[in-house]
Amino acid sequence: MYINTLFWKQNPKGAKTRRRKEKKMQRNKKSLVLSCLITTTMLLLIAAVDSTKDTSVRLELAHRETLWPNPLSRIEDITGADHKRHSLISQKRMYKGGVKMPLGSGIDYRTAQYFTEIRVGTPAKKFRVVVDTGSELTWVNCRYRGRGKGKAENRRVFRAEESKSFRTVGCSTQTCKVDLMNLFSLSTCPTPSTPCSYDYRYAEGSAQGVFAKETITVGLTSGRKARLHGLLIGCSSSFSGQSFTGADGVLGLAYSDFSFTSTATSLFGAKFSYCLVDHLSHKNVSNYLIFGSSSSATKNAPGRTTPLDLSVIPPFYAINVIGISLGDDMLNIPAKVWDATAGGGTILDSGTSLTLLSEAAYKPVVTGLARYLVELKRVKPEGVPIEYCFSSKAGFNESKLPQLTFHMKGGARFEPHRKSYLVDAAPGVKCLGFMSAGTPATNVVGNIMQQNYLWEFDLKASTLSFAPSSCT
Repeated sequence: MYINTLFWKQNPKGAKTRRRKEKKMQRNKKSLVLSCLITTTMLLLIAAVDSTKDTSVRLELAHRETLWPNPLSRIEDITGADHKRHSLISQKRMYKGGVKMPLGSGIDYRTAQYFTEIRVGTPAKKFRVVVDTGSELTWVNCRYRGRGKGKAENRRVFRAEESKSFRTVGCSTQTCKVDLMNLFSLSTCPTPSTPCSYDYRYAEGSAQGVFAKETITVGLTSGRKARLHGLLIGCSSSFSGQSFTGADGVLGLAYSDFSFTSTATSLFGAKFSYCLVDHLSHKNVSNYLIFGSSSSATKNAPGRTTPLDLSVIPPFYAINVIGISLGDDMLNIPAKVWDATAGGGTILDSGTSLTLLSEAAYKPVVTGLARYLVELKRVKPEGVPIEYCFSSKAGFNESKLPQLTFHMKGGARFEPHRKSYLVDAAPGVKCLGFMSAGTPATNVVGNIMQQNYLWEFDLKASTLSFAPSSCT
């Protein structure tokens, strides 16, 4: 104290400097004390959480190599996953706009399905495939290592070994043994290099072959072409079923990690849409299946957007139907018919032609509509598996039928065109386009009921929007 006073008296200017330094030191001491208090408080809080354990956080980090049974399957899975990821990154940077694929009726090929064309392999070969929102697997009629029917019944054949980008999935891989089980992969695996095989089942028919990764070339809305690399496809050496008449394969559009939808929406955005032309239209009449672009026709459409349930009946696109009305009359249908948790529920399916309803919904619908058709003679045409068919040779004004309406959650109302539920089954014969699915059962809104409507699936928002359209 004495020294400081003397110094100030002898050198006032120096004393001021010394005083400023002392104040700074005092501030630093206060900051240090505050810092210590904060640190102490944090340590006390951590100790309060668990005073008996180490205060650090430790998470085990393991490389995925530990999951593979042998080096060959490990390398195949690693390179496959990495190539696919890099391909998606590259393609996202490269392509602008959306995918645009022609979509037409299969009436000229004697089937009630809708077709599009895809180009498979390198060099790319064109194939006509069924557009199926209820199928996970995209496959083509294929010949590989001498197996396959080859070209028959006007079908094209994909010769896998002539494609530079064709790579089979090994039967010993995690992909085959675990990931593809829901796609009916088989357990046959004589050697690790043997391709992963499948027996993919449909409601009617099946397809057998081997899984592979391949390049598919598609058109873009900009007019350019895009090559989508590393897509999972099926190389089908044999298949059966009426649905495949006139087709070279199937374009799987279900909500699945392995469907074409999964890759297309990851590249071009989480929306896809289609508009189904009249099912009796010839092949020169078509519309488009589009991925990525949003349609203005479904925007701001009151009463035409409903939640899309993507987890309740996987891998199908489930909608929340809550009732059906004819005209102004709501039909007496038990609520459990529409409850997916009770074995019911409803899906939208482009791969099913007619509309299937649980028996408790089917009876009120067909008997209610039949009351308006009493002037027509009831007939049973050979080969037509529909219960309510009528002779229409004398002509019939469809406007006499009441408007059938599907009422959906959120207030949406789907009002199909009358020709969609009183369908032309044969010359001079009209049938109610419904079949009983039994009890309990999943209700299916088929492609004929969907015709002349634009449907837009928003997988990010989990919504379905729709609007009537000529689709031309």
